[in-house]
Amino acid sequence: MPLPLYQVDAFTQEPFRGNPAAVCLLESFLDDAILGAIAREMNLSETAFVVPTAGGFQLRWFTPMAEVDLCGHATLATAHVLWQHQGVVGELAFHTRSGCLRAQRFGEWIALDFPQQPVTPLEEPQVQALISAALGTTPLYMGKAGRDLLVELASAEAVAELKPDFDPLARLPCRGLIVTARGKEGDRYDIVSRFFAPQLGIPEDAVTGSAHCSLYPYWQPKLGRQELLAYQASARGGVIKLQPQGGDRLLLLGQAVTIFAGELLL
Repeated sequence: MPLPLYQVDAFTQEPFRGNPAAVCLLESFLDDAILGAIAREMNLSETAFVVPTAGGFQLRWFTPMAEVDLCGHATLATAHVLWQHQGVVGELAFHTRSGCLRAQRFGEWIALDFPQQPVTPLEEPQVQALISAALGTTPLYMGKAGRDLLVELASAEAVAELKPDFDPLARLPCRGLIVTARGKEGDRYDIVSRFFAPQLGIPEDAVTGSAHCSLYPYWQPKLGRQELLAYQASARGGVIKLQPQGGDRLLLLGQAVTIFAGELLL
């Protein structure tokens, strides 16, 4: 039976920018091997598989190499597809490996309720040395952010101009490396970042919603503002609004645009 399949550019309002994700609508989950094969066929940083349930939707995310625990841009893309193309109305509840994630509409923006992930200092000299070798510089700060590592560089320009060495980068014991800095003086963005995850088959991710679950608690006390506007400075670029949601939760707000809709023939 043909399966509805969409490709959506997330965290942008312009086609061919932001982070592309595939969204595949299922009645029940196929075997993991088939889900992985579909993700490899799509060859995007993430493919989302969504199944309706009595309490909302079950949602899983696959890179071309592995299933992951949390993905922001593919969740935003899924919410966009359900509202824009499937006639679903109201708040969405996604049941995932990271718990229940909710999505709401605020005008042209989609708000995702995600868990914050605090950052703690990295105190492993061998890992610090690998990071410095990969980046060609010693960061101002190196920390652990759940399964990711996070480093701060001296300027937004340093983040944008970074050309990492992927050999040491791929040997880091993490899901991915978040590289960040304050926004340029006088710029509209409070913070900038990039995200590298060669371990997952993603040399550089275009826009990484889940990384901002750590970027917010890292930068909020430094900047002294409750709401932050973030820019991920990849080649495609993307914009995320960050707002506290109470407790250890966070709202990630982004926009999305559908690039194509079709059917997967199996």
